Amino acid sequence: MSSLSKGGAVSSAGLLISLGIIYGDIGTSPLYVMKAILGDAIISRELVYGGISCVFWTLTLQTTVKYVLLTLQADNNGEGGIFSLYTLIRRRAAWLVVPAMIGGAALLADGIITPPISVSSAIEGLSILDPAIPTVPIVLAVITFLFLMQSFGTEIVGKAFGPVMLLWFTMLGSLGAVSVVHHPEILQALNPFYAYNLLWHYPKGFWLLGAVFLCTTGAEALYSDLGHCGRPNIRVSWAFVKLALLLNYLGQGAWLMTQEGNRLQENPFYSIMPDWFLLSGITIATVAAIIASQALVTGSYTLISEAIRLNLWPKVKLVYPTDQKGQLYVPSINWLLWLGCVGVVLYFRESEHMEAAYGLAINMAMLATTILLSYYLYIRSKSRVLVFAFLAVYLAIELSFLVANLNKFMHGGWVTLLICALLLTIMYTWLSAYHIKRTLTEYVRLKSYLPALQELSADESIPKYATHLVFMTSAPNPREIESKIIYSIFQKRPKRADIYWFIHVDITDEPYTAEYKVKKILEGDVIRIDFKLGFRVEQRINLFFRKVVEELVEKGEVDITSRYYSLSKQHLIGDFRFVVLEKFLSYENELPIAQRLIMQWYFSIKQFTSSESKWFGLDTSAVKVEKVPLVIKPAKLPQLKRVMT
Repeated sequence: MSSLSKGGAVSSAGLLISLGIIYGDIGTSPLYVMKAILGDAIISRELVYGGISCVFWTLTLQTTVKYVLLTLQADNNGEGGIFSLYTLIRRRAAWLVVPAMIGGAALLADGIITPPISVSSAIEGLSILDPAIPTVPIVLAVITFLFLMQSFGTEIVGKAFGPVMLLWFTMLGSLGAVSVVHHPEILQALNPFYAYNLLWHYPKGFWLLGAVFLCTTGAEALYSDLGHCGRPNIRVSWAFVKLALLLNYLGQGAWLMTQEGNRLQENPFYSIMPDWFLLSGITIATVAAIIASQALVTGSYTLISEAIRLNLWPKVKLVYPTDQKGQLYVPSINWLLWLGCVGVVLYFRESEHMEAAYGLAINMAMLATTILLSYYLYIRSKSRVLVFAFLAVYLAIELSFLVANLNKFMHGGWVTLLICALLLTIMYTWLSAYHIKRTLTEYVRLKSYLPALQELSADESIPKYATHLVFMTSAPNPREIESKIIYSIFQKRPKRADIYWFIHVDITDEPYTAEYKVKKILEGDVIRIDFKLGFRVEQRINLFFRKVVEELVEKGEVDITSRYYSLSKQHLIGDFRFVVLEKFLSYENELPIAQRLIMQWYFSIKQFTSSESKWFGLDTSAVKVEKVPLVIKPAKLPQLKRVMT
């Protein structure tokens, strides 16, 4: 196992992959942050120094202290992200699912706005060379290429992007340092006094926090991609990344001071480049902007896989492109993000317009993380005073950012909030439907039906359904079984088999658990297998079951030879058949409006998700899917009166 998967020692490969996967978003912020802070205002020392001071302290307090030093500590066996954080504390406070859902939906919404603004900001640099170049088609082509690459896996993507991002950050730091040499006084901007002066004394200075916030929007990706890169690699690489970012911001500030008294006419990011380097700089920036989209895209895959485990998202197909632990690809989310990105580009068309929509959703995600992290620290810290101090400080910081970002609402912020609301609706619907179904699942004592199962197995008057009949069961107690399975075996169509197998899958909070237990409920007739699988383990139940059966045969614990006389003489293996019971909403329901809408939405969404058999990785040629009506509240029938003729 590599250091990446274990989150162990720092390695050069791990550092390179970290640069390629997680720093794209925060790493390309110099493309637009200073431009957004200045806007149409007259360039002044107060504005430039104050803006850089705010950026420096935001990166220090938000990214370095909160995420790199504190939040990365809250890992779930090496896995990160807001849902992993919620997993660590959910058994102590169920209400925390609310901020977890809000934060998860906000992060997914941010993944839709990040690629358009990053790529557009870089591609628009071409207008310096030729204002007539149409940038929108190029942006759409670049974004499409990025999402097409995702199926190859983040390990391959990281190895390809890592060297490019190393070049990018080296370029940022070098260009910034050269510019700072010509105006070394800009280093004074690191003094927090300038940030205070901008926010409290500069006209409408407080509202500039909405633009300042753009410098830290990629901080959540540091945590979300913890499982891809490992904590030590992230912390060491962040020191290099932060230095490069600060040098570039300072360099832009140094150039801006040469323009004092004027209004900004061009992007200061490109203005600090020598003329001979401009074309190369635009090219590198364009490639880096492609990579900028990677951080939240890979983070989105992690979010969805964990949301599925927490019953907050439909069971969609998950793909593991490589053998590297932590590598994950979710096709449906990949193309959902792509569609959203295309829509954002076509609606806003220019990065300047996108800036208004950017940051509001991720601000909500950061607030949710603060609440969850505070509770995590509260139950583990010896000093409750420090925990409350942390909560107070970061609520004050992030609520200030939120108020400033709300100023963007009518200028485009509503777009990301609308996307966030739609995603939150899906999560709420799925979780509510899960609880409604769970209350209606009826379990019966399996012991009561063992004699009947034994008699059915021996009843030769009934045609044999299969030699080995396998049911997936949700009953956590091995002594119980769903009543619908009993109904399927005895009544829907009597299913005679030599051996009845019941398989239960328990998804654990640990990411890579792979264990099983075998319980012989009735020797030679009824066997139950309980799998305990981590939430990052691919559910290939068909292969797992086959392996378990092979081990049982080797140890002489079970005989799977066909019991047909003509076949048993040849020692042929009997056939295996899986039965999967899928529920549908019965028309015989009389529900309150709210529950009826939730269940209707649930089953409408379910049509576009993976079937139970595909989710469990069963061999479809040996699977029988039976539809079972879900009756939540039987409809009241009118009193019928028989009329005699």
